[in-house]
Amino acid sequence: MDLDTLRFGNFASLGTAIDDWTRVVGNLETLEKNAREGLKGLADKANWSGVNATVSREFITKTAGEFTDAHTEASTIRNILKDTHEELVSYHEQLNEAISRGLKKNLTVMDTGNGSFTVTMNIHPDRAAKGTTVPDHSEQDVTELRDDVQRILGRATHSDETASEALRAIVEQAEYGFSGASYGDRDSATKALEDAEKYANLIKNKGDSMSPQEFDELNRNLAGYKNDPLFQEKFATTLGPKGTLDFWADLSDPSDGGDLQRARLDQLGEFQKNLSLTLAGATQSDSPAMRHWENDMVQLGDDRIQTRGTQVYGFQLMSNLMRVGDYNDAFLNKYGDALVSTEKKMKLPDHYWNGGVGGPAMPKMNFMGDEFGRDPMTGFMTALSNSPDAATDFFNRTDPQDNAEWVLKDRPTFDDTPLNSNDGNQSRDATGNALVAAATGVNPNDPHAVPVEHTAENRHVLDRSLEIISGVGDDFAPEMRDDMAKVLVNYGDEVNHTASSLADDHSDPRQLDRHQLLEVTKQVSRDQNAYGILNDGLNREMVRDIYADHPSDPKETLLRAGHTVGFLEEARYEALKTDKHDPSWDAKWLYHGFGGAVNFIPVVGDAAQRGVDALAYQWQLDEQARINEETARQNGEVFTARENQLQKLADLWMDANPNHGDNNRYTITSEINGAAFDGNGRAQGLAGDQ
Repeated sequence: MDLDTLRFGNFASLGTAIDDWTRVVGNLETLEKNAREGLKGLADKANWSGVNATVSREFITKTAGEFTDAHTEASTIRNILKDTHEELVSYHEQLNEAISRGLKKNLTVMDTGNGSFTVTMNIHPDRAAKGTTVPDHSEQDVTELRDDVQRILGRATHSDETASEALRAIVEQAEYGFSGASYGDRDSATKALEDAEKYANLIKNKGDSMSPQEFDELNRNLAGYKNDPLFQEKFATTLGPKGTLDFWADLSDPSDGGDLQRARLDQLGEFQKNLSLTLAGATQSDSPAMRHWENDMVQLGDDRIQTRGTQVYGFQLMSNLMRVGDYNDAFLNKYGDALVSTEKKMKLPDHYWNGGVGGPAMPKMNFMGDEFGRDPMTGFMTALSNSPDAATDFFNRTDPQDNAEWVLKDRPTFDDTPLNSNDGNQSRDATGNALVAAATGVNPNDPHAVPVEHTAENRHVLDRSLEIISGVGDDFAPEMRDDMAKVLVNYGDEVNHTASSLADDHSDPRQLDRHQLLEVTKQVSRDQNAYGILNDGLNREMVRDIYADHPSDPKETLLRAGHTVGFLEEARYEALKTDKHDPSWDAKWLYHGFGGAVNFIPVVGDAAQRGVDALAYQWQLDEQARINEETARQNGEVFTARENQLQKLADLWMDANPNHGDNNRYTITSEINGAAFDGNGRAQGLAGDQ
């Protein structure tokens, strides 16, 4: 900053700008409140259906969020301007006071342009007017005045430049709309940017050669800034995509002689989490620098990153930094498309990821559990499960390749936990979670998540997954059975409607493919826990149907419940035929509510919930009797496995329909039993058609 600019500056216009922004903040606060309590509040309470259930609700929610972000951004801009204004006014006063002190010692300060200045005598003694006494000064006085002015100008320049940098960074956070970055003053925003550069450069310059103390400081600050968008973007862009991969490769490879991995091995998992959260937050920025970062990272995916002892792929490294956090949806889909494309070109990707190409073995790149982190699909699928919209897009993409078919059917896998031979396949577990997110729109990792309205895209994921999984048949991955059960109970209305249908009806939007549904239900029923999730969820749906649906003939809900029970029993019998005798079922069935699926089951009313609890108990009795007595179907002639369940459904139907005419408990129970036999027989026919 030039001396004259600060010395003669008029900061009234900056003060006016602050007043204007203060009014904007106030107005936006009112609009934000109206949008949150009025627009979104009414939308949340509305009974949406059809297109409004997806498009309109999503638009209103997004619009209300934009008002919140606008208020946040305006407040931050106002706070930074106010902070900067106060500092510049203070520096202006300090400068003039310093110049006044200099004049008392016959010293003046002159602006020489480009931020430079000179200190000279104000009046040379030889040119002073007759009788005028000129104050004396020493060289020390000159030096002190120069240093004072330089210090004031330096601080003013820093205040001005950091304010500009912070304001630009905030505005660039969102290409369209507004940023959610919130700062109470310029100093906090500036410190975030400075710390980001400091710690990114620490990694660039020292890598895994940093001291344990430097590592601790780095880890502590990554955790402290985990919700700071300016820090995250500046850190990521300063480190760069190649720098990120190089660092993680070196940190993972213990053969380079560094002692950081040994000294801080027990903290690497927490560090991996903090670094992942930082990078995930950075991808939410729409700045040009981050767009370049994302594109370059995708390009580096199939590159081999060299360490001292081995080579690892970019996809392997980056996927291990995607296990936590909310990554940008567009980035996830670019990354996922590229990863699948690379794997399909490899043909046998497990050979490459596992180091089976004649080179040294791949190091352990994941420190958040037993898994080695060699399979990049695991980390990527975990990231997808944290971002349901991105997961939906990924599973529906058929260009440049059919992603769903690859991950659900064709993809080879390998054991990435060689120290534990008794666990399931981690990448299939992660893929199952991603499938749940894609089909339901619910984050399966969020314990507080609740069911959401399905979009047409969610439904398409369901239809495709039914098609693919039913086509795979008995080769369907056991790790995904419980995940598919969660998907089916999330679509309980459609599943109950389909299982109880009397014929195929392609014009019925609620009906799924019955052949595919039976085969997938069979695969789910091969696992005790998945079977429990499915039946528990459909028990809830049948009770909800009895109490909440109002068809022209109330008995439709009774008969549909019976048909669905018969359908489920046939699916279980088909599973038993496949697995013959499964010893995992030879244990007392302790009903625990299958809480892992509760986030995916639509809420029922109070009366229905009481019915659910009672029905669950009766169904539990039937299941335990099945285990104790080894109950089996004899050529379709004996159907006693669900008598308690059917009796309770009949009782609940009578409770929900007190004016049910001349029917009594016996006749109603007989009718639902008949429907169960009918549904069982119809499902047998569907199984025979396949």
